Amino acid sequence: MARPDGMAFVPAALFGSGASSSFSGAPVCARGFAAAAASAPRGRAATMTVAKPGGSGPSFTDHVPVTEKPASLVRGSDAGAADGGTMRERFELMIRAAQDRICAAVEELDGTGKFHEDAWVRENGGGGISRVIQNGSVFEKAGVNVSVVYGTMPPEAVKSASARGVTRDVGYEPGEAVPFFAAGISSVMHPHNPMAPTMHFNYRYFETDRGLWWFGGGTDLTPSYLFEEDAAHFHGTLKAAADGHDPEYYPKFKKWCDEYFYIPHRGERRGIGGIFFDDLNDRPADEIFAFSSAMTEAVVPAYMPLVTKRKDAPFTEAQREWQQMRRGRYVEYNLTQDRGTIFGLKTGGRIESILMSLPLTARWQYDHHPAPGSWEEKTLEAMINPPEWV
Repeated sequence: MARPDGMAFVPAALFGSGASSSFSGAPVCARGFAAAAASAPRGRAATMTVAKPGGSGPSFTDHVPVTEKPASLVRGSDAGAADGGTMRERFELMIRAAQDRICAAVEELDGTGKFHEDAWVRENGGGGISRVIQNGSVFEKAGVNVSVVYGTMPPEAVKSASARGVTRDVGYEPGEAVPFFAAGISSVMHPHNPMAPTMHFNYRYFETDRGLWWFGGGTDLTPSYLFEEDAAHFHGTLKAAADGHDPEYYPKFKKWCDEYFYIPHRGERRGIGGIFFDDLNDRPADEIFAFSSAMTEAVVPAYMPLVTKRKDAPFTEAQREWQQMRRGRYVEYNLTQDRGTIFGLKTGGRIESILMSLPLTARWQYDHHPAPGSWEEKTLEAMINPPEWV
């Protein structure tokens, strides 16, 4: 949504990320990073905003909290139309249904944790719904966000959001800001138990005001301890869902996922992948919408059985420390490499939603290397040289 002070807003659910910091190797709360960010010098990434020339400075007052969620966040929505509504309306209905379905599955598995919900709207249309569990019985932190945004991408944000040189400013003058619509759902789940993996998914739809549209998204797994049968189940479930729409999708998007979640300064991936795609508009929008819908429906059967199986497994303090170090890698990737996160930090989204995806705690231990032949080394090897799981 364009702001009166010249800023632009990003849909937080589209680009969920978060932050944590430690200099001693001890766990540190992500909330501390947010507090430190508030005092960072203007222009640093921690401010989470970039003002356009002539702007009056950062302001987050356009996010207006509401106690009751609107029936639709799409401007001028007529989602009940006989034709099913526009793609904007249909995508919002799909992601809100997915949020309800996935949150219900998480609460059922956790047993005691209940999602805290924040909803907000914006004056010129759009808004979002964030749901977060912290310190549940199974999940240390789990969040599922949806967001609908009318905004303007400044030139640097257009560059950050673009993949493989894809041009998203067709029809605009060089340097001209690009008005856009975006809707998306984003989630990260961090279980307590080191044997239970972290999972992330994100599905989104974009339009520019001059008619360019595309879909993007993906689902990926980040275990601290590799169980090959779990990896095969996760990838196999995603493959089965994708094969129903195009048998070329899974191998293409699995490779893309392995490439996308690479941490160059570590020489390893964030996890063991899954699928990832972006700029998808090579066929009718209805077909890609159906594919995106199917992939959101695959989240629960792909992931929840793994947590159910591992949530009560025994573990040592050393294994907990390794989990914390792998979470540190998660933070490093999100803050230094993730294109969507960088887009969010440049365009002033709702900060609590952007940072939602980080674990409560993480660890950085100086010059740590897993012991040769250890389970930890085997897990790391799968992130350095990704196998074919199915």
